[in-house]
Amino acid sequence: MKKLVLAAASIAALALVGPASAQAPIVIKFSHVVTPNTPKGQGADKFKELAEKYTNGKVKVEVYPNSQLYKDKEEVEALQLGAVQMLAPSLAKFGPLGVKEFEVFDLPYILPDKAALGRITKGPIGKSLLAKLEPKGITGLAYWDNGFKIMTANKPMHKVADFRGLKMRIQSSKVLEAQMRALGAIPQVMAFSEVYQAMQSGVVDGNENVPSNVYTQKMHEVQKHITVSNHGYIGYVVIVNKKFWDGLPADVKPQVEKAMAEATEFSNAIAQQENDDAIVAMKKAGTTTFHEPTPAERAEWMKTLEPVTTDMASRVGKDLIEAFQKEANAKTN
Repeated sequence: MKKLVLAAASIAALALVGPASAQAPIVIKFSHVVTPNTPKGQGADKFKELAEKYTNGKVKVEVYPNSQLYKDKEEVEALQLGAVQMLAPSLAKFGPLGVKEFEVFDLPYILPDKAALGRITKGPIGKSLLAKLEPKGITGLAYWDNGFKIMTANKPMHKVADFRGLKMRIQSSKVLEAQMRALGAIPQVMAFSEVYQAMQSGVVDGNENVPSNVYTQKMHEVQKHITVSNHGYIGYVVIVNKKFWDGLPADVKPQVEKAMAEATEFSNAIAQQENDDAIVAMKKAGTTTFHEPTPAERAEWMKTLEPVTTDMASRVGKDLIEAFQKEANAKTN
């Protein structure tokens, strides 16, 4: 039934660009699950502004933030069916879709810094990963940055032993599931929009996310402790329904591509600052205790999580992991 509803919405959406409505603007529904004041939310709004400007109104972008249309597990299917045209799902979302290679980004401590990230996403590895989406009816347009993750919970998380028995919310990812189990925690897959209430009611004890998401979702109000672990990375791929994208008129598509390129630069430029500001704001709120891991604690975490990369090689691809690590750790002149 859900697919039928989505298919009906798809037909309605496609009708807007059909011959009978030649003068009507081409509508791009851009759905996402975070608030407008996050890096992704601001990037989506910037894309709307620029796409409408550069096409002189031939394109209308409707942005739907905060899971207004679809939750995490529903949005990619909605895009494939044409009910929405554009999304920016986190990299972990493509594993359940069958493109498990994207889960390489979820491996703990695989990205040492933002420079390494840029070499990956702007180089051959990033392009080859986007190409794997095409058979799924999806075109990958750009990588949007979010940042490195922190751990939140209602008890301190300094040593690995502190995680034992904690119910930790994760995105749907076999890598993230293995990561939490390695720490001794109990992974709980849950839609992003449901996490705050689950924390408030005690259904989950904590989660991992970037500071801007923790702050804008007010998770710090219901989490007593944060460890600034930077143990993993969260980023997004802006994707579009392939049939819709391929059907854009020749005088419109280049302008939309230009808008996306500039929105990508904008979103990526503000991501780090938004996370830094979120940390400051949460510390100021005074509801949460912050902990910076000592070198010894970080070393213990890394040693404990190292087997996750080895164990996930059969799922993600050993050659991909090795190429990823080589590029990520390459020294620039």
